Amino acid sequence: MTQNTDSDITLHWFLPTYGDSRAIMAGGHGSGLHRGERTADFGYLTQLATAAERNGFESVLIPTGQWCAEAWQVASSLIAVTDTLKFLVAFRPGAVSPTLLAQQAATFQDLSGGRLAINVVVGGEDHEQRQYGDFLDKQQRYERADEALEIAKTLWNEEAPLTFHGEYLDVENVSLARRPATAPPVYIGGSSDPGIAVAARRSDVYLTWGEPPEAAGEKIRKVQAQAAVEGRELEYGVRLHVIARATEREAWAKAQELLDGIDPEDVQRIQSGLARSQSEGQRRMTDLHGQGHEFEEGIDAHDLEIYPGLWTGVGLVRGGAGTALVGSYEQVAALIDEYREAGFTHFILSGYPHLEEAFEVGEGVVPALQQQGITVKNHEANNLDASQAQAEQLVPFVS
Repeated sequence: MTQNTDSDITLHWFLPTYGDSRAIMAGGHGSGLHRGERTADFGYLTQLATAAERNGFESVLIPTGQWCAEAWQVASSLIAVTDTLKFLVAFRPGAVSPTLLAQQAATFQDLSGGRLAINVVVGGEDHEQRQYGDFLDKQQRYERADEALEIAKTLWNEEAPLTFHGEYLDVENVSLARRPATAPPVYIGGSSDPGIAVAARRSDVYLTWGEPPEAAGEKIRKVQAQAAVEGRELEYGVRLHVIARATEREAWAKAQELLDGIDPEDVQRIQSGLARSQSEGQRRMTDLHGQGHEFEEGIDAHDLEIYPGLWTGVGLVRGGAGTALVGSYEQVAALIDEYREAGFTHFILSGYPHLEEAFEVGEGVVPALQQQGITVKNHEANNLDASQAQAEQLVPFVS
């Protein structure tokens, strides 16, 4: 297993722009629409963003898809209500021109003071891509993404006008009127060979969903080998849910509560849809729980524990990231440390509901990580800046 001796990690949170719930929300990623009893209006999104900032998360991942709000507009609306929080905006190459993408990112960096990161999503389902007017197949989408990122990164970093003629994209004599002071880091996931190839060439952070640490570490080694061919070194991130409580018993009781709220008919319907997914990462997720074939009402939550503290219950009804870290604050921190030792330094976390669970991580897991000698980047700075900003808002001006 690839060993990481660096004790620093970066925590990110997730912004459910389709709504939030106290139950595991079904759908998304080719399996249907999400649903939740908490509407993702501006007021609630503001609460989520400020909670993430208050609890020391570096950024919030904002998803893209037919099942959620448009990511760029959400991120832009939250600049003014946050101070230090960054926005990991998911976007689909091909939905807009690469020149417009470069402009969007440069403008966001300027307006936010450099608080943008980009998550590239090529789309794992042909039928959803066609809803966007995109009729390329998956291999072609990765090839186009490679071209789009070459154009955008060149425009962010070089002043001279660019002319580019590719297989899918062409631009002539283009440069940005105002390049960003700092180019946004690019996060890319992908378990297939084309996905890994593009990530190795263009990403700053490679992302994967939460398989057991050993399997996830093997994927890192594969990406590292490809990145070495490109003469590059990447950082690595893992996307996980988290159920952390003061005691192990409380955490598993919460997992059981979430599991008891799942309808077997929903599992069958959603897994049937996910079985048709073209995503290699999705296949690996559903294989972890056997496509839900063993699920039935009354099942014990521990029956879906595939590695100590790693639970696949979320993936029964949610496409995409389907595993959760479950345990006491100290146990979850220890499992995060296992992933860190495997080579991961970025952790994109979420929980149900996202508002309350942000505090379970910030007030419970982060101190446990620190007690284990792990430094959570920006945590103290974010807490200080957010607290100071809040204090300044509460103290009236006196001449």
